[in-house]
Amino acid sequence: MITDVIDHLAGITPGSPLDRLRDRRPDAREHAQRAFDALFSPDEEGEVTLVERDAVAAFVAGLHQDHAAAGFYTGRLADLAPGLVPAVSAEVAAGRVKGPYGVYPDGPLAAESEVGPRYRVHDPEALGERLTAAFEHAHLLVFRPREASGDDLDALAEHGWGPTGVVTLSQLVAFLSFQTRVVAGLRLLGQKGTATS
Repeated sequence: MITDVIDHLAGITPGSPLDRLRDRRPDAREHAQRAFDALFSPDEEGEVTLVERDAVAAFVAGLHQDHAAAGFYTGRLADLAPGLVPAVSAEVAAGRVKGPYGVYPDGPLAAESEVGPRYRVHDPEALGERLTAAFEHAHLLVFRPREASGDDLDALAEHGWGPTGVVTLSQLVAFLSFQTRVVAGLRLLGQKGTATS
């Protein structure tokens, strides 16, 4: 059983310099793990099933091109719904782009606008209506956050996502973005040997 997912993904072993480094911020370490537990092992599934949570996580980790995280969440999904794994993997491959990008409305930031492709699920039948909408929304949040609008929330609602489900979905995407960045930073520190006790 994994007691700290960030340690697991970053390859941190007990007593190592990175372990001691993380011990300097015990609250941050504890809260990151609690966030994972709340999102992926809730007392009740609520509006978002465990399968949907792990499918979205595998997709988002794949978009971030973090192989360890993508493998971890794909493995979790394979335990619950192995038939979904090929469809999710295909969507990761189809959804990878360089980013972030997006268009700012008129104003001081408009000059920083960069138009990019709009992702649409390639095999909606394989994912089903709810996951199709979730993947398209997750891709928006990962690569085009500046373009997110009320219309995008309406699109989720039209495909079976209630308010609580939308919040959970957004939290999943935000957590995965946070987690992959923390893990990447810890790995880099480990490679450079800059984590000292």
